[in-house]
Amino acid sequence: MKDISYKPLWKLLIDKDLSKKELASVAGVSQSSVAKMSRGETISMDVILRICTALDCDIGDICEAIPAKQTEPSI
Repeated sequence: MKDISYKPLWKLLIDKDLSKKELASVAGVSQSSVAKMSRGETISMDVILRICTALDCDIGDICEAIPAKQTEPSI
């Protein structure tokens, strides 16, 4: 299984000089969705697409799939 990382989004916000609060406002998404992203939690595809539309970018520009942290088996 893979986890999701929103590091590309945070870098994009820095490049565009936008705060997370401003992102929520311009994209028309809730602050709780942005907070979930800050914690690396999954959000709906609708929210991702709204962000892409607001920032004029593609999905790959705001998130990436990364390998899930593997836990060592118990002995």
